[in-house]
Amino acid sequence: MRIQVDRDVLAEAVAWTARALPARPTLPVLAGMRLHATSELTLSSFDYDVSARAVVPVTVESEGSALVSGKLLAEISRSLPDRPVQIVAEAGRAVLTCGNATFTLLTMPEDEYPSLPEMPAAAGSVGSDAFASAVAQSAVAAGRDDTLPSLTGVRIEIEGDTLTLISTDRYRLAVRELRWNPARPDISAAVLVPARTLTDTARSLTSGAEVSIALALPGDEAIAGARAGTAGGDGMIGFEGAGRRTTTRLLGGEFPPYRRLLPASTSAMAELSAPALSEAVKRVSLVAERNTAVRLSFTSGQLTLEAGTGDEAQAEESLEAAFDGDDLAIAFNPQYLLDGLSAIDSDTVRIAFTEPGKPALITGKPADDGQTDYRYLLMPIRLGT
Repeated sequence: MRIQVDRDVLAEAVAWTARALPARPTLPVLAGMRLHATSELTLSSFDYDVSARAVVPVTVESEGSALVSGKLLAEISRSLPDRPVQIVAEAGRAVLTCGNATFTLLTMPEDEYPSLPEMPAAAGSVGSDAFASAVAQSAVAAGRDDTLPSLTGVRIEIEGDTLTLISTDRYRLAVRELRWNPARPDISAAVLVPARTLTDTARSLTSGAEVSIALALPGDEAIAGARAGTAGGDGMIGFEGAGRRTTTRLLGGEFPPYRRLLPASTSAMAELSAPALSEAVKRVSLVAERNTAVRLSFTSGQLTLEAGTGDEAQAEESLEAAFDGDDLAIAFNPQYLLDGLSAIDSDTVRIAFTEPGKPALITGKPADDGQTDYRYLLMPIRLGT
């Protein structure tokens, strides 16, 4: 293999593909990144759970392929001077030359490298920016405890032309709806995607106008491209856009029945500036010890925030707030509250309350039809007597 490629194009593609490199590879070859040159250069990586592939234009003097250390190639690509890059692979070595810099990398045995899974059939497409925003809003409530794997994912529900993304860690719940372009109008499915992989993928595919979403449910032949026994039987989802493609194995397990948690009616409602509330929570929570709450007291026309008790440092701040209902006091984990406020795509926040001790529903300002596409349900912390 002998190719020449633009330095920035190579660095960007290598960085994208390196996403799927395992931190602790179970096999030495899984630490490798495969470079395959035909009329263009295809870079790929795979750890049996997540695969990544990028295709970039290059000048090809001779076709071929090589498997090299992905981490090392990523580090080298980032540090190269702003000059064209030549890569020559032969006789167990890959030589990378850029300007006056030359790197020689040992290659790995390609016959030991697993075949990447085939991309499933396309289920539909969605605008890349809208998808990245929706994923960021929904994934904010995903759990991080690997002992509860079903809570570390984002549930994607597909029903016709609507995508619904949901996550929960048992203390909060985030639900985001958006329109998309389904491959067929009667499509219906629900899958659970690892939140970390989904967030990283959605954010890195915004260079293209659209993201194509492909889906293989358990039992589909599309997951058979992975080595036998490694697909986990839980199916696979794929995302593609701007010359980049990634697949990830779906999570198994039962996702909580979240719809029954969303309140059908409310007893009180507060409306105020989202940026002002966020800044006030940040200031007041400076005196809050770890895992302690920020207290919110609502009265007609005003919200008072407090933190700190007893002999500890204390803080208090008041904000103007429209409030409809009986006077109310409630307490929240300040970081969880800030996560919800930062996810709202609105300058105005609405906080709806039901019964004492029950979760509060946080939304942005509704659209003209009275609907909101993002809901954040937050469990309060019990106030001391």
